[in-house]
Order: sequence, then C-alpha cells, then structure tokens
Amino acid sequence: MKNKLFLIIAISMFTISFNGCSASFSTNSAAAKPVSAASSPAAANKAPAANSAAKPDKPKTTVQNEKKPEGTAKTANKSVPVPADWVYVYDENKGYGFSVPAGTTSETDNSGGVDFTALTTPSGVDIFALAYKDKTLTKEDLLKDAVEFLQALGQKVTPGALKAEGGDYAVADAATVLENGEKGNLRILVGTDVSDNYVLILGAEPDKFAANEKIIDEIWGSFEMWSGGAGNN
Repeated sequence: MKNKLFLIIAISMFTISFNGCSASFSTNSAAAKPVSAASSPAAANKAPAANSAAKPDKPKTTVQNEKKPEGTAKTANKSVPVPADWVYVYDENKGYGFSVPAGTTSETDNSGGVDFTALTTPSGVDIFALAYKDKTLTKEDLLKDAVEFLQALGQKVTPGALKAEGGDYAVADAATVLENGEKGNLRILVGTDVSDNYVLILGAEPDKFAANEKIIDEIWGSFEMWSGGAGNN
C-alpha cells in the first residue's frame, strides 16, 4: 500500500508525542518502537526524523469552537443529532470537521504527509483522527491502516466488517485486547474524499465504553468532509 510506509513512520513519532493518552489505546506501549534502518531501510531514507531522539511532550489544549465553512459538507450520519453545547473541531488544511463535547482536550502532530489529532473527552472517550492523501486507497485499505496503527501501539485488534454510510463513509467495530489482557471495543470511521482519506478511531477504557457509546456515535456521526466526496462534486 502506497501510504503504508508513511503511516508506520508517523505512528512511531505519534507514540512518542502522545504517550499520555488513555490506556484504552495503549499509547505508552513499549511495542510501538521507532522504525529503524535495520527493520526498514526505505523508511530510514524517506524519513530520518523518525529515528531521531524523542520529541518533548506537547501541552494539551482545550478544544475551542470553530466556525463551519460555507458550503455543503458530506456528513457521516445526519440522523445522529449533535448536542447543542458541543464544540466543532475544524481542520481547514485537511478539509474535515466534527463535533465533540465541551471541555475536550487535543494534541496534534504530523509526519510524512499524515496529520494526526488525538483528543480526549471529559467522560473518557479517546479519539484519533488521521488524515492523508492517496487517491488509490479504498475504505477497506483505510480500515487496514487503522488496525495497523492500533497494533503498532501495542494492541491486538480484530476488526469487524465495514458497514456502508453512503458512498463516502463506512463504519466498523473492532474487538481489542490491551497489553494487560483487558478486552475492549472500538468504533472506526473511514472516509474517502477524491484523493483525501480520513480515519476516525473512537474508544474508551473497557469499563467505560458502554456508558460512552452514545457519545461515540454522536462524534463519528458528526464527521464532515468539505470537498467533493465519492461523487467528485
């Protein structure tokens, strides 16, 4: 897969930067190691920064409400209402946005053309948003990327089948086993927008997932792409 190398490189950098997130994603895992020249010579040539010293932790910021751009967006699930007191997260450069509960904190990073945002809601929902360009990727490819991302962070992940949400989106549930043996669940949204690709991974600690499931569905349902979508409009 064309973008797979960039994704793996970015995972190693992302893990270093975001090692304080919830254990539901095991981001402090020793299994997620930087790509080395020995394991991937091509990776070392393309992105030597991934093999450098660990970057200092970035401070978390509270998400501020962003104004939606004008025009029509492709929404993942318009039938899922978003609470009025939520805030809107918008990435103008990558052309996507979604809503989260007020008080949500976030961190961002990027590597090799892959942009990352890690967010944590007040109730303990963890969110990873990945955005990158590759017009050859299918929704199945994006789900594989999501699984590889999580496995590099130290989890065992068994994804379910993708369920279509229109021509632009699909959603899959995944069963996960953490390093301590605890079992949990994740919900993964994938979206394709001409050449842009989006992956939204949502989960919580195993004992908090059921209580947060409604919030998880409201978050992924609010995801929007502000471009042509599958119809190239």
